[in-house]
Formats: sequence, structure tokens, C-alpha cells
Amino acid sequence: METIRLMTWIDAPVDRCFRLSASIDLHIASAASTGERAVEGVTTGLIGDGVTVTWQGRHFGLRLRHTSRVDAWRPYSYFRDVMVQGMFARFEHEHFFAPMDDGTRMQDELRFSAPWGPLGRLATKMLVRRHLTTLLIRRNAVIKRVAESEEWHTYLDGQQMTKQESRGDTRGLPVGETIQPHPSKPH
Repeated sequence: METIRLMTWIDAPVDRCFRLSASIDLHIASAASTGERAVEGVTTGLIGDGVTVTWQGRHFGLRLRHTSRVDAWRPYSYFRDVMVQGMFARFEHEHFFAPMDDGTRMQDELRFSAPWGPLGRLATKMLVRRHLTTLLIRRNAVIKRVAESEEWHTYLDGQQMTKQESRGDTRGLPVGETIQPHPSKPH
């Protein structure tokens, strides 16, 4: 089992960073080099608790599909997506968010293992780990750039979190009502 850990400091409120990390559209923009797109499940807007997304893109010259399900969701501090179908033997990505005095600390912890025994371990050491790290660094740079500018409106305006997306933070709302994001400090 391999683990990649990255920490990114962002000069923006924690709720904005969390919601941008949950944006399908921002993920697609950050993965433009692979032509990655959401093809099944939630394909636009924001993900939430229990939802699945199937991604399709080119990696290592192959068109690959990867289906993940969000199995843990705690706005605005944590969520985890786990592969339910794809090329890895195991793949889970944990997203942590901590408000700081002057912004947000965003941390990714990605754990994965390749199939194919010794051949998979060799491929992981030579290619896969570096490829996944590059994709995460690129994604986090896009989240940081967008969150710290007015560009975040492109991805979040009109994208309210539904009750299902914010499970655990329903605040007693009737079914179908939406939860407005926490007020953010002006930027």
C-alpha cells in the first residue's frame, strides 16, 4: 500500500476550499491534461455524501475509467472518496480542511495499491506514484488559485449544498431544503 500526503495552505475561508474540492467542474478543469471528465453518477456541480462519480480520462496512453463513492462527509472539515471500480486494487482519497487565522490548511491523503502483484508494485514505484502526485499537486494549485481569486464564483455561485450533500449538518431542515454555506470573510 502506497500513501501520498500533500498539504496546501490557501488564503481563503474553509467553506470555500471545501466546496471547491467537492466541485466536479473544478476537478475537470484541473485535469484538462488527461481529458478527464465525469461520465456517470454526478457529472456536474458538487458531490456529497453517498454519491458516486465515474471518471474517464487518458493516463499512460490508455483511456481509463474510475468510479468513486463518497463514503464519509463532514462539512467543512473532511470527506473521503473510495474507488468502487477501476484499475487499482485499492484506492481511497481523504480530504482534510482546517480553518487557520489567515486561511485554510487543506491536506490530502491518498492511499492506493496496484493490482498485478510484483509487476504492479514495480509500475507503482516507476510511474504511478509520480503520476498521481503530479495530478494532486496540479489539482491543489487550481483550487488555491481559484479560491484566492474571484474565480471561485464561477464554480460555486448557484451551487448550494443540498441536504443530502451536507448530511450530518442538516440543522433540522425539512427534506429538500438547502443549506447556505457558512459566511466567509471578504476577499
